[in-house]
Amino acid sequence: MSFVVHNTLTRRKEPFQPLEPGVVRMYNCGPTVYGRAHIGNFRAYIFADTLRRWLEVKGYEVRQVMNITDVGHLLDDADEGEDKVEAQAKKEGRDPWEISRHWTRLFMEDIQKLGIQPALVYPKASEHIPEMVEMIEGLLAKGCAYQSGEDVYFEVARFPRYGRLSGNTVEELDAGARIEVREEKRHPADFALWKSDARHLMKWKTRFGEHGFPGWHIECSAMARKHLGDRIDIHTGGEDNVFPHHECEIAQTECFTGAPFSTYWMHTKFLQVDGGKMSKRLGNCHSIDDVVAKGYEARVLRFCLLRGQYRTPLNFTWAIMDESKSVLENLDDLAARLRRAMTGHGAAASAESGLEDVEQCQAEFEAAMDDDLNTPRAIAALMGLRSAVLAERLGVSAAAAANQFLVHVADKALGCIRVEEESLDAEVERAIAARQDARKRQDFQESDRIRDALLEKGIVLEDTPKGVVWRRK
Repeated sequence: MSFVVHNTLTRRKEPFQPLEPGVVRMYNCGPTVYGRAHIGNFRAYIFADTLRRWLEVKGYEVRQVMNITDVGHLLDDADEGEDKVEAQAKKEGRDPWEISRHWTRLFMEDIQKLGIQPALVYPKASEHIPEMVEMIEGLLAKGCAYQSGEDVYFEVARFPRYGRLSGNTVEELDAGARIEVREEKRHPADFALWKSDARHLMKWKTRFGEHGFPGWHIECSAMARKHLGDRIDIHTGGEDNVFPHHECEIAQTECFTGAPFSTYWMHTKFLQVDGGKMSKRLGNCHSIDDVVAKGYEARVLRFCLLRGQYRTPLNFTWAIMDESKSVLENLDDLAARLRRAMTGHGAAASAESGLEDVEQCQAEFEAAMDDDLNTPRAIAALMGLRSAVLAERLGVSAAAAANQFLVHVADKALGCIRVEEESLDAEVERAIAARQDARKRQDFQESDRIRDALLEKGIVLEDTPKGVVWRRK
């Protein structure tokens, strides 16, 4: 089965076909670094990472770029309000450059904890001003933009396809509803490519004026073009990026290059918390630190967010995190049991027994992932494999095949299962041996004491007809 993705641009599922055989150029909208990323943000970033992982499983070379917005993103996401980074700097009485560096560093630490693979490059908006000015100059020369004082606006009337991504066509947009009426604009829907404000601390001198800074939308167009070229295969983001951000990216990029910008546009749905919207006022914009403080590993959050298909609404609660932790531990246990079965422990008598179970699981997993990254179905396939292992239906050869699949396909795609064998330190090994000795002496009180002590350290022991097996809690 070919990989099929849902394209926001066409509103249907389409077979994935890159512009260059074997190579995928992918741009992911990254963070605006004025505060700590929260679990809702991470849903979009984990989706992008899972998409990349699955493309790599399928043999593609993925050239992934994720931007860092450190200037120009205004509070209302359009052309009004303060710069988000500068507004936060004022609140904290700090330099905006210091603010952006601080939150960028924490963001990079957070995504590493979540097992998100490093992108090819993380371009910062502030470091790509020449590329933005080049595009703005080109749009002015083509008559697709105009200067009003020291500001420069894109004229949406010059791009008839405006609104194709979001459905918000120029004719349907009501002045003063989603867009602000400004006298210097020829049409209320026109959006800023370059802004001027003498009070702005992060600013650059150009031919447009002395105190300028870029519009939010032009940043991503310029950075994508710089690092991936005029045309890319996939552009991702959260559903809130569809309009105005991605709509404006398409308009300005395609007017500048004269070619389609991105073939596929993919967007994640919002994450709800306790059945409602995330809100700083409600105190439910949880960070990685909040998750860890509750006693969860960061990988449990990753798994929790993968249990919902990226285009469907997903609810987050601490009870759901508990459930996710339990299911993930079962998948860790699957990996441990497969390793033991490869040596004959817990394996069926026939070495080839259970190969059909493994083949069925792999086929179901791959079909689910090929169907627009249907991660819930993929996880269900793995649980089916665990049932076969628990029933000792897999022989040594089948266990080896299943382990190969789990390590090189399933976990390579999901990125959160413990598939590597863990070594016990000498102290724990001695404790297990002492427990076995106590059992032989029928000193069950001592045996239970050692078992409970190991459990406190996160080591779960299971007594089976073929000996003691262990796993991390």
